[in-house]
Amino acid sequence: MHRRSWLKLGLGAAAVLAVGGGAVAWIEPGWRNGRLSPAGRLVFTHTARAFLDGSLPADEEQRTHALAAFLDRTDALIGALPAHAQRELSQLLALLATGAGRRSLVGLAPDWSTATVPEIRNALQSMRVSSLTLRQQAYQALHDITGGAYFSDPSTWSVLGYPGPIAVGA
Repeated sequence: MHRRSWLKLGLGAAAVLAVGGGAVAWIEPGWRNGRLSPAGRLVFTHTARAFLDGSLPADEEQRTHALAAFLDRTDALIGALPAHAQRELSQLLALLATGAGRRSLVGLAPDWSTATVPEIRNALQSMRVSSLTLRQQAYQALHDITGGAYFSDPSTWSVLGYPGPIAVGA
């Protein structure tokens, strides 16, 4: 394929995803009234399971609590973003919560709630190394928000071996 063909394909795909994402976000946005919607919570819960595998508590009850606290911190992190970034993220989450969006953008066939951690991890990895910039950008957004929200709580630092900031004498 020639460069011009790739550019046309990329622009066409971006336009389709933008229109589709906008329509889906109108129906069920990923971010609403300063909080993740159920669609947004679904996507972040399951992508966090894959991104944070090995960092989350092994005990199921503790893991559930850790993910709930993570979602609260995710709300706070997204709430601090500029309005235009919140709108774009809302569209992305709404699109990823749909079957078509999950399959086309993430490359994940099973529903988020039935997919295994290895399946989600492999799909996310394919986004990370994709030749499509849109897929890479979606991956980076999910990855960075997940890491930032989860590890912003001092209770998560010990998993990394980070003792916390060094106290500086007054």
